[in-house]
Amino acid sequence: MRGGTSATLHEEESLGKAYDARLIRRIWPYLRPYRGQVFLALLILVLVAAAQLAQPYLIKIAIDEHITPGQLEGLAAVAGMFFIALLAEFLLRYAQFYVMERTGQNVVYDIRTAVFGHLQRLPAKFFDKNPVGRLMTRVTSDVEALNEAFTSGLVMILADLVKLVGIVAILLWMDWRMALITFAILPVMLVVTWQFRSRVRSAYRRVRGVVAKLNAFLQESVSGMRLVQLFGREKANAELFEGVNGEHLGAQLKGVRYDSSFSAVAEMIGSITLAAIVWAGGGRILQGSITFGTLVAFIDYAEKFFRPVQELSQRYTTMQAAMASAERLFKLLDTEPTIVTPDSPKSLPRPMRGRVGFDGVTFGYDPEQPVLHDVSFAIEPGQKIGVVGWTGSGKSTLIRLLTRLYDIQQGSITLDGVDVRELDLEELRRSVGVVLQDHFLFAGTLEYNVSLGDPRITPERVREAARAVRADRFVERLPKGWDEEVRERGSNFSMGERQLLSFARALAFDPAVLVLDEATASVDPETEHHIQEALETLMQGRTSIVIAHRLSTIRDADRILVLHQGQLVESGTHDELVEVQGGIYRTLHRLQTASVA
Repeated sequence: MRGGTSATLHEEESLGKAYDARLIRRIWPYLRPYRGQVFLALLILVLVAAAQLAQPYLIKIAIDEHITPGQLEGLAAVAGMFFIALLAEFLLRYAQFYVMERTGQNVVYDIRTAVFGHLQRLPAKFFDKNPVGRLMTRVTSDVEALNEAFTSGLVMILADLVKLVGIVAILLWMDWRMALITFAILPVMLVVTWQFRSRVRSAYRRVRGVVAKLNAFLQESVSGMRLVQLFGREKANAELFEGVNGEHLGAQLKGVRYDSSFSAVAEMIGSITLAAIVWAGGGRILQGSITFGTLVAFIDYAEKFFRPVQELSQRYTTMQAAMASAERLFKLLDTEPTIVTPDSPKSLPRPMRGRVGFDGVTFGYDPEQPVLHDVSFAIEPGQKIGVVGWTGSGKSTLIRLLTRLYDIQQGSITLDGVDVRELDLEELRRSVGVVLQDHFLFAGTLEYNVSLGDPRITPERVREAARAVRADRFVERLPKGWDEEVRERGSNFSMGERQLLSFARALAFDPAVLVLDEATASVDPETEHHIQEALETLMQGRTSIVIAHRLSTIRDADRILVLHQGQLVESGTHDELVEVQGGIYRTLHRLQTASVA
């Protein structure tokens, strides 16, 4: 297993304390808006416990005061009270679970919203280091674990404690000698419960780790299914999956064995306790110390007493998992966004001119290994600039820095004379329209994918942008037109169609600076010709930066920047650069011309 995957599994398997006051204090602000519902749930659980504990005592009264002496008068009233206690328990349990689940789901909603909102504020560097699967687990499973802690953990532990205290008080009041016999088995039950549950907890912790491994394998296999099929790896992949699936089966069966063994042993201990109560109680009945009704009540209370004890370690595991999830969630929420809007942002001049300046820019994704070294250039308003270079020369990095997906380590980047680090992030990114090579489409309608739900982008503006890049031609042929639904990542549209929609999206936002990051690298010549025609018109008066793979797309650029190993080594027009002896641009041009020939 790869090191990163191993670390991820270890993080998913980890369990912490069952109760961490620091984390509970962190959770409380999310519970505070619903504290009325929390207190109501606590009140209801006390009433549920009272309704439950009344039932065995009513049976005792029925036996001792009516059935044994043959006094039927009043028995119906006792039976009616027993029925009322049962009905009250049913209704109160319903109310308790409804209030708890409603409160839990509201808290889940608020925390999940907070986590997702926080994720959107984190810089690109954070997502470089954290796998998508792990972040999805934070937003889904970890948040749900907190709900489990509230509904099945903390509240149920309190309910069990209330019930246990009530039972202990009633048993001691009814007959303290019989109560001591009942409690004598408690240490044995606690030790056995703890031993078995610790093993079950360990087994199911392993199950969670294997499930994470299984999900990772499935995600990778499904995403790369075309490659698997093209290289005939179906059988080999199936064997690998069988191994991972078998590991999951083994982990599950181990947990099942422990669970089954514990259930059998717990039942045996319960039966021994019952036998001890019957033995001791029978002797006390013969001595006239207790009544038969008291013995029956003791047996019923004993069953109600040991069930929460048996479930205690299960609640403990739930709380452990919840605290571990809370630890991971708050660690994520405590990750400070490093790229933010300044407290007093400057505004861009209106109307914008679109002048871009790089001055002594040095940057590295790892600060110890810069990918750009002292890069300086200026782009005047309305210019079309091409950027070329070998793979890894830093072309796309320029755009990531201009839009502040990353922040530079040295130098400055300006837009209309204002340092981009002093601008409001939303204003900056709205002013620079970027079309990437990976044309991402969201689930939703085609119209949504162009406007991205921005109310400022009207349907008329969407259609105008689409006409400009010739995207309207294929949209109008669709059965639902602009209401056509987009499948996952736009799989129901061709590469060319997705590219045209990406162009329409960028143009609909009417940016002052338009950036094309190898955006036409995958289209066919005919589609590229249509796009070039549209872009030539749309780039008039708009600053344009074209990161090019094919030099034919930037032949008419006002200036071409050539990057090599993170440095700006050449600058000029196409005609000027092809004349530079030994130049990189000339080499690229010769190679592409030869390949076409």
